[in-house]
Amino acid sequence: MAVVLGAVAVGIVLLIAALAILRESQRLATLPPRPTFDPDAALEWVVQHLADHAAAQLTVDDVRVILDLQLEYFKAKGVSQNGSTSNPMGPVVIGGSETVSYILEQAAARGEDFTAEQVHAVVETQLAYLRAIGAVGSKADDFDDE
Repeated sequence: MAVVLGAVAVGIVLLIAALAILRESQRLATLPPRPTFDPDAALEWVVQHLADHAAAQLTVDDVRVILDLQLEYFKAKGVSQNGSTSNPMGPVVIGGSETVSYILEQAAARGEDFTAEQVHAVVETQLAYLRAIGAVGSKADDFDDE
């Protein structure tokens, strides 16, 4: 009798677990996919959408260097993750003069020579791309601190 009751209990637990897994998988299936950043797609998009004044002065390799440095900046700020790192607590502001300064300093250390206007144009275009794919939220001035 105890064996039968044990088997019934195990069966009930397995049934509950199966129903919970099924319900969760159905819920996840209705969610939109998480945005995934592809550096090559980002480079292509930024080059195509870059303001004319910057596009006339920068090569594709220049844009790639600036984008790579921007990603380094994102990692330093804790807003970039590879699936194993945690999200930062609260809103993180990226872009603007701090980002441009970082990129200019790092580029100069590598022997690259960009102007603040060129870097700003690439950074803003990259942020537009990240907003377009849903990887970042609204601009900081649109954020209401609660």
